[in-house]
Amino acid sequence: MPLAKDLLHPSLDREKKQHKKKRLVQSPNSYFMDVKCPGCYKITTVFSHAQTVVLCVGCSTVLCQPTGGKARLTEGKRGRPLYSILYLMPLKYIHILFLSCTF
Repeated sequence: MPLAKDLLHPSLDREKKQHKKKRLVQSPNSYFMDVKCPGCYKITTVFSHAQTVVLCVGCSTVLCQPTGGKARLTEGKRGRPLYSILYLMPLKYIHILFLSCTF
């Protein structure tokens, strides 16, 4: 009797709902994001699960406030997640990248 779900090719929705350590490829739930201040238009990099209040470097307005888990962006602030190049590359290219790097 075949399995009802494919274990080697899970759907993105199923992977997102799983615990970060139980996914097919372990990946964190947190990320860094660029937040633009509406007052002075400066961009500040903020951690998604920040545990302290993050202030704008230019005008000292509050950009995000901590909650129990993810930090909540203040009204009117826009943030976009930053991803490293390694997240976007397939695994075989990462292996080639590390082999070609000289340290």
